[in-house]
Amino acid sequence: MSYYADLIDKLAVDVLKAAEELDDDRLAETIAQAIGASSPTTEELFRTAVRIRMAEARARRMLEDKLAAHRRSASHGIAADGGTDPAPGPGAQGHGT
Repeated sequence: MSYYADLIDKLAVDVLKAAEELDDDRLAETIAQAIGASSPTTEELFRTAVRIRMAEARARRMLEDKLAAHRRSASHGIAADGGTDPAPGPGAQGHGT
């Protein structure tokens, strides 16, 4: 990334953290408007960085939820399709029968 893109990405990270801490879901928009008053190009870089970070966080939560559900079902003997895992058949323990 260029110096400017790195700078804007760091700002996006800080703004998203602050928005969470302040419980202010409009903070990124407010900051974007302030940036845009001086530099529309920088505003677009900032908005893009915020969208990318938010999309990545949403995708990670989805992935974590899917993995957690899979692990819960595996630990309770529930197959991924919602049925129960079949009991192991004869010779399942490697006795070669």
